[in-house]
Amino acid sequence: MRVIDRFIDLDGIREYLKPFYSSAGRPSIDPELMIRMLIIGYSMGIRSERRLCEEVHLNLAYRWFCRLDLDGSVPDHSTFSKNRHGRFRDSDLLRKLFEMTVERCMAEGLVGSEGFGVDASLIRADVHRQRSVPGAA
Repeated sequence: MRVIDRFIDLDGIREYLKPFYSSAGRPSIDPELMIRMLIIGYSMGIRSERRLCEEVHLNLAYRWFCRLDLDGSVPDHSTFSKNRHGRFRDSDLLRKLFEMTVERCMAEGLVGSEGFGVDASLIRADVHRQRSVPGAA
């Protein structure tokens, strides 16, 4: 998590999402916390939002990465899901974060912009056991 944390720059995320949050009602979940939790989920292969919230609640390294104290509250999995599927999708935030990540990788010299490759090969399926043809090794 320390290696990943060095490269994360989420400045401006609150301002970007400001139009999608209401000023009335209960305080909303910090969008930076939610993005950091998503990064943990994607990086560590945690596919369930319920499990992700449990892991962040229990794991000290994850709490540190999310900037949570020992008594800091982790969002409920249903609230997390509603924000991810609602505000984040409506705001196009994940696309913006992806583009920022690619720009950062290019600035650091990790990737270039000279070209790209796409493999669109069509391969005929051969699944019938009686008529199967041995494949080339």
